[in-house]
Amino acid sequence: MLGTPCFRFPAAAEAAEAVEELKVPDNVPTETFDFEAKGIEGWTRVTGQWAVEEMAGAPSGKKVLVQRAPGNEFNVIVAPSGPYVDVDVSMKFKPISGREDASGGVVFRFNDGKYYVVRANALESNFRLYSYDRGRRQLATASVKAPALGQWHTVRLVASGDHMQAWLDGKLYLDHRDSRFKSGRVGLWTKADSITAFDDLTIRGVAGGGS
Repeated sequence: MLGTPCFRFPAAAEAAEAVEELKVPDNVPTETFDFEAKGIEGWTRVTGQWAVEEMAGAPSGKKVLVQRAPGNEFNVIVAPSGPYVDVDVSMKFKPISGREDASGGVVFRFNDGKYYVVRANALESNFRLYSYDRGRRQLATASVKAPALGQWHTVRLVASGDHMQAWLDGKLYLDHRDSRFKSGRVGLWTKADSITAFDDLTIRGVAGGGS
C-alpha cells in the first residue's frame, strides 16, 4: 500500500503507557556509532545523500551524520552490524529543515529492501510505526508534541519477536505487534525534502536471521 492510510489509532499512547517495558537480554553486545573516528565506512547507502559533517552542539564530539538529498520519497542508510532478530535501538536526531517533511527515524529488520521504521516528524504532531515492502504501510500512531526544528531529540525502539515498543524523548508512545519481518539490520531514515542530522546510534541486538 502506497502513501499513508487515513485511519488513526487514538488510543495508542494511552495503551502504551499501561504495558510492561520490553527488554532484550542483558548480556547482548552493544555497538555505538558516534561518527567521530570511523564515519560511515561499511554502511550501506540505500537511498539519499548521507555524509558525516562537523556540527556545533553535536550530542557527542563534533561530528554527526547528515542526510541532504531533497528529492527522494524515502532516504535510508543501514549500519554494517547484524542481522538481528531482537533489538534495542536508540538514536538522536535533529530535524534541520524541510517543507514537505522534516523527520528522523530508526529502520530495523532491514532485509532485501524490506523493513520497519519508527519515525517522528517536526511538521506533524504524531509518532508512527510503518512497514515497508515496495510501499509503506502505517501500523501504529500516537499523538505527540511535534519535535522542534533545530533541536536534538531521541527515538528508541525495542523489538522482541512480534512485539515492538517505541519512545520519543524518553516517553513510551507505541506498543504494537506485527510478524511480517523476522530479522535484519538497523539503519536511519528520512523522507522527501527532510534535511536531518543524526548522532549516537546505539544498538543492542540478538544476532540471527538472514542478512
